[in-house]
This record gives sequence, structure tokens and C-alpha cells, in this order.
Amino acid sequence: EVQLQAFGGGLVQAGGSLRLSCAASGFTFDDHSIGWFRQAPGKEYERVSCFSPTDGVASYSDSVKGRFTFSSDNTENTFYLQMNNLKPEDTAVYYCAADPTPWACRIPTTRAGAGYLEVWGQGTLVTVSS
Repeated sequence: EVQLQAFGGGLVQAGGSLRLSCAASGFTFDDHSIGWFRQAPGKEYERVSCFSPTDGVASYSDSVKGRFTFSSDNTENTFYLQMNNLKPEDTAVYYCAADPTPWACRIPTTRAGAGYLEVWGQGTLVTVSS
């Protein structure tokens, strides 16, 4: 059974940094797409970063490109989201997710639900104060 648990959220001042971690079990990163999503208050879900093993590189939303970095530790079955130069608009509940389709990150997110990866962990709240 695929299970994910995200942690590392908290309160940080604008300009600060946080690292989120996602402990994964029940699958390997070699054949699953993995990623991070967020939902800000009153807004839709946003795919922040996504890694497909078929591509070998992480993709990022325009809103976080250059500030956030995805990484993974296959030996620990944990992946991370390093968030630097945080802004108040980064305030959101962050979720880690996985999908058995190894090219799932190539699928754009749509309102119909495509591109959101299949299995999600519980969220962790990140609050950025101005």
C-alpha cells in the first residue's frame, strides 16, 4: 500500500527558508512519479514540483521556479522540497503525492482533475509572515 507522510511545515518570515520532507512507503521512486502540491486559502490546488523517473528531472510551477528545489533520497525513501526566499503568497497547506504512472508529471493539471497524481499524504501547513 502506497503511503506518504509530509512534515516540516511551520511559521517563517518572508525571505526565510523551510524544508519539507515526505516519508514514503509501499513503492520505490524508480517507477513512480512523485511531487508536491499546495492549496492556499481560498485558492485551487497547485502543482508545485513534480519528478517523473522517465524524465529524470523535476519540474516546477512558475510561481516557485528558482526558489524551490526538489530532491530525493532513494535509500531513505524520502523526498524533499527545499523552499528558499519564501513569500507571503507561499502560505498554503503543502501535500506530497505519488503516482504509479512513471510519466505522470508530463500531464498538465486541469480542473477535471488530470495531473494531480493518484495518492496523497496528509498536508503540512506553511505560513509565511510579511
